[in-house]
Amino acid sequence: MGKEYWESQTSDNDNEDGSDKNIVKDSNGTPLHEGDSVHVIKDLKVKGSSLTLKRGTMVKNIHLTDNPEEIEGRAEKTTVVLKTCFLKKA
Repeated sequence: MGKEYWESQTSDNDNEDGSDKNIVKDSNGTPLHEGDSVHVIKDLKVKGSSLTLKRGTMVKNIHLTDNPEEIEGRAEKTTVVLKTCFLKKA
């Protein structure tokens, strides 16, 4: 395994256009897209509200934010911003 082998392995992961930077992924590594539905994987207390999102709550029609670690969606008649590490794709 010479130098050429290692160079070809590292160049496969790098895109010249940088499109990999803002890929939003759920807790399992599945890519999320605008309009997807996701499930909450653990009970979450919503800051500034008495609302608690229970495990298994579905958030439909998500919107991606500028931060690849956060999504926006409606859960129980309230718009919330959720961390993707607590979500899985439905």
